[in-house]
Order: sequence, then structure tokens, then C-alpha cells
Amino acid sequence: MVRAGRRSVEPVVVADVPREDGEGEKSEDEEQEEDHGRNNVLIDIPPQLADVPCLLDILPWVGHTAEVLRDIAAVVVDGVAPFELGVACEVFGTDRTADGFPAFDFAVCSPGGQPVRTNAGFALQPAHGLDRLASADLVAVPALPVSEVPGELLDALRAAAARGARVLSLCSGAFVLGEAGLLDGRDCTTHWRYAAELAQRFPAARVDANVLYVEDGPVITSAGTAAGIDASLHVIRAELGVDVATALARRMVVPPHRDGGQAQYVQTPVVLADAESLQGLLDGVCAHLDEPHTVESLAARAHLSPRTFARRFRAETGTTPYAWLSARRVELAQSLLETTDEPVERIAVLTGFGGPAALRHHFTAALRTTPQAYRRTFQCPDVRAG
Repeated sequence: MVRAGRRSVEPVVVADVPREDGEGEKSEDEEQEEDHGRNNVLIDIPPQLADVPCLLDILPWVGHTAEVLRDIAAVVVDGVAPFELGVACEVFGTDRTADGFPAFDFAVCSPGGQPVRTNAGFALQPAHGLDRLASADLVAVPALPVSEVPGELLDALRAAAARGARVLSLCSGAFVLGEAGLLDGRDCTTHWRYAAELAQRFPAARVDANVLYVEDGPVITSAGTAAGIDASLHVIRAELGVDVATALARRMVVPPHRDGGQAQYVQTPVVLADAESLQGLLDGVCAHLDEPHTVESLAARAHLSPRTFARRFRAETGTTPYAWLSARRVELAQSLLETTDEPVERIAVLTGFGGPAALRHHFTAALRTTPQAYRRTFQCPDVRAG
């Protein structure tokens, strides 16, 4: 399966960041550092790295080689989402043989080959029934309603996976795979808005809401909307090679490769609903993230001991001072990367991380991508033009 990997790194010195719970008692080493006028905390947290598949992950799934990915079926029922269906049609169903691309035998299928209505209000007339899945090398399942999944569709998906076909879900299509039992014991994902529901409905599945796509055996699941393009290109890359996938991405005017382990870009709200006694203090910290903040300094401003402050902070915010401050600084870095052309070195100072190494460390741990890569993806066009 494709998983994100970790490696050991040298400890990173992060300037002026509060310690975790129980921070009030200092170790002998910390006391010696402070005796020399240092105010830093030594943090040894290995960064979350992009997916690095092992050799077995690089090999094709059993029963498939680059020569046999030719037969693709996309399944639809009433309420299908046209965008996710369109992704499958664009990647696998568009004839590009005149430009040297491989030919796919692509079909859209519905129960009994009956017409279906999309959730956008227009109708589709598939040319095939679900019997077409019996020969498919890849079955694509776009976002479909999951309240009443036809039993014959679930049976057809189980049969396809059992004989070795790949099964690819796009966005909430993962729920259909869950109903078929294909997510049991497997890593999977879906749109971040539905990840908690997916995990609740299918407790045997290992749901990861923080990735773009996951491959586990013959089952590939993707996050919302555009992540379906990334997952589809991943299949092309695995089966037909990097050159074909890159050329196809260029034709589609999309990035040729985004790692599955890259985070879904979710804006996480600050949990401060009950921070009654600390709200004013936290607002002040947010206004001066570039300044040094430690548990001791924040506790002094709140007229509390460091230990009491750490306990109250967790009780009122649901997290630790260290995690909260790091998250706020990463959020500020995101904003500056999107809306300014400040160099990364300057952004590291403005966000209170002190240097680019610490910024990259925390940014990558939170979003599974680098500040530079994030800027290339999300910087406002008028900033780039200026």
C-alpha cells in the first residue's frame, strides 16, 4: 500500500515556543541553557514526509501490467455528481490516440443500462449495464448517493475486486466502496467534510482525512473534487509510466504529480468557544505572533503559575499552548504565502519561527507540503503578476 513515511532527523531548535503540559518544571539541561541567557526549547519532532513507496508499492497490482490497463468502466446511479464522473471521462474516456496516447475501452454503466439523473438536474443515458464490469481492469466510482445503493452494484464491485480489478472511488464514492465491504481493513480517504461520517459508518476502515488519495491493494480512494484527478493520474503513472502520466497532465493543464500524502487544504477553526478567562490573552498573542512567547511568559500575563496555566489552557482550548501557538503561526504563514511576495526567510521571522528551517519543519508537519510548494499552488494571481 502507499503510505506516508517518516525518517529520523537532528533536533530542530525552535525559538520562543511554549512547552507542552507540565512545562513548569525544567530539566537540568533547560536550566543550564537559561543560565546562559537562552530562551529556546529543543524540539525533536520528525517531519511528516511525502509518500515514498517501497519497492513492492512501485510494482503493479497482481494481475495487472502496463499492457492490460485498457478496459475501464465508470458506474452511475441517480444522483451521480457530474464533476467526479467528468474526471473519469476526461482521464480515461477521451480518445487521444492521434497524439500517441494509449487507447482505452471506456464505458459508463448503470443498473440495467437505465437512464440516470445527475445531482445537477440533467439526465444521462449509459450505454451499458453492470455486466460490463465483469471485464473491466479498472472500475471508477464517482460521488454517488449512498442512502440506497443498489445491491447489484455492490455485488458487481465485490466481484470486480475479487478477480483483481482496481477499484477507484472519487470523493464520496468511497461510501459505496464501504457499503460493498471493500474498505474493511484498508487505508482510505474521502472529502474532508465526510471523513468523520465515513469512519463512523465503516469502523473497520482506516480513514485518513489528511491526504489527497490512498492506494491500498486494488482499492484507490481520493479526497474531494480535484483530488480525483490526482488519484486518476496516479493510476496512469503506476500502470503506464511517468512519461504517459506527465504528458496527459500537460494536455489536461493540471499538475503532473501531487503526492497522495499531501494534505487536503482544510482551514481548521481555532477552538476557543469556552476560552472565557484566556480569550483576551490569546487575542493579544495572535496580534503579535512574531514576538517570543513561552508558557512562563503567558502564565505571568495571566497571573497564574505555569502549571496552572497549562491545565487551564487545555481545559479552555482543547489543546496545549505549544500546539495552539504553532498552529496559529502556520496559519499566518499560509496567509503571507498566499497574499504577499515576502521571501520565506522574512515570513519565518514575521510568524515567530525565527528561521526558514523551523518554518519548513512546522509547515510540513501540519500540511505535508513545503512553504514553496504551497505558495506555487495558492498564491493570488495579482501578487504573482506584481
